[in-house]
Amino acid sequence: MKLLKAAREAIIERLIQVSGFLAVLFVILILAFLLRDALPVLKTVSLGAMLGGDRWSPSAEPPKLGLLPMLLGSLYVTFGALILAVPLGLACAVFLSEVAPPALREILKPVVELLAAVPSVIFGFLGLLLVGPWLQEVLGLPIGQFAALGSLILAFMALPTIVSVSEDALRAVPQAFRHNSLALGATEWQTIARVTFPAARSGLLAAVLLGMGRAIGETMTVLMVTGNAPVIPRGLEAFVRPVRTMTATIASEMGEVAAGSAHYHALFMIGLLLLLITLAVNLAAAAIVRRTGVVRK
Repeated sequence: MKLLKAAREAIIERLIQVSGFLAVLFVILILAFLLRDALPVLKTVSLGAMLGGDRWSPSAEPPKLGLLPMLLGSLYVTFGALILAVPLGLACAVFLSEVAPPALREILKPVVELLAAVPSVIFGFLGLLLVGPWLQEVLGLPIGQFAALGSLILAFMALPTIVSVSEDALRAVPQAFRHNSLALGATEWQTIARVTFPAARSGLLAAVLLGMGRAIGETMTVLMVTGNAPVIPRGLEAFVRPVRTMTATIASEMGEVAAGSAHYHALFMIGLLLLLITLAVNLAAAAIVRRTGVVRK
């Protein structure tokens, strides 16, 4: 029996190791694939001209492949989503971790995480057919697809990630921290604000970064609700104007582009930039989690 148990554990350990190596290998292969099809665009236009160009018109002669409208569009939509999702997500995590009774927590947390199982196209339909027209009427806007609508929908899509990771980080703070604070005369809310939150700040920041990665990489929702106008957003007014994100550009144009053209390679360059951005965000979040100095009790 002992030999059988040891053999089973060894097999499981090897399978886990192989899975880890395969995950790294897949990322490397994806990166190599994107590099192969993205770098040829630099024969047509320089990287600086692409990143700083303010016009996206691939059918022009010569083609105009400025990515600045999409870069800023993605920034606006993602930043707006974080403004909405971070306070709401952290407040929900505090309630689940510090305030809610255990029985209620066991009900609410799965319900919040269930939002992650809703297909993004469903959120897009809700934004396109219900929320967008209602906001257009209430705010007196000329169109029902705009940047702030994308931010609003993405905020709800990022909530499960922010709430789940934040709640785990708060619950990982040792109970002794709370008990000592209460014994010194602090109230429950003072303890949360001045003891629990600072102790969990690394995990909370990781939750925000992971939520940002979720928002940056979303495609179908922003494709349906942001208007897809490749114009440079300027000022706060841009939040109520149509914009185009990098993911929406790839989704809307890849199916009709001629393979091997400058337009084709430019879309792969957008994909490469997205991969590098999301890798940087996730690596930063992983590094912050590793530096967290608290352990679950």
